[in-house]
Amino acid sequence: MPDFEASVEIDATPEQLYALVSDLPRMGEWSPECTHVTWSSGTTHAVPGASTTYAVPGARFIGHNRVGVFRWFTQGVVVDASPGSRFSFRIHFGPMPISLWSYDLAASPAGCVVTESWTDLRPKAYSYPARLIFGSRTARNRAGIRHTLQALKSSAEALTP
Repeated sequence: MPDFEASVEIDATPEQLYALVSDLPRMGEWSPECTHVTWSSGTTHAVPGASTTYAVPGARFIGHNRVGVFRWFTQGVVVDASPGSRFSFRIHFGPMPISLWSYDLAASPAGCVVTESWTDLRPKAYSYPARLIFGSRTARNRAGIRHTLQALKSSAEALTP
């Protein structure tokens, strides 16, 4: 069960939203913490397309992040890649599990409801020192999810004629 989730209704189709959320190199456009993502497993694009390799479960990537003056990178792996319905990935810092992020998509009368969820996978022994440096991860991610969903909504609705 996620530690936190939030939803937003967006005037776009589930397929259009899947194309956005699964295009991880674009995550820096929406996230207040992730500055950019680079694929590291030969993946060059997030959705099926002509002459591209797209994200499937097991595809790996590097996330580049920042909070204030602190900058770090994480390793990620796609867990679920179901076009039009769900995209999720696990984040690790070296061998340590950090989190599971998911985007669930459901058609709605106005387009699509996107639910972003975060599950904290960090070992308890790591949580306390990390909190001293970065503050409350739960509070930061609650605000970050809301920010990301609103930015995603703006991007998606700008594409809709």
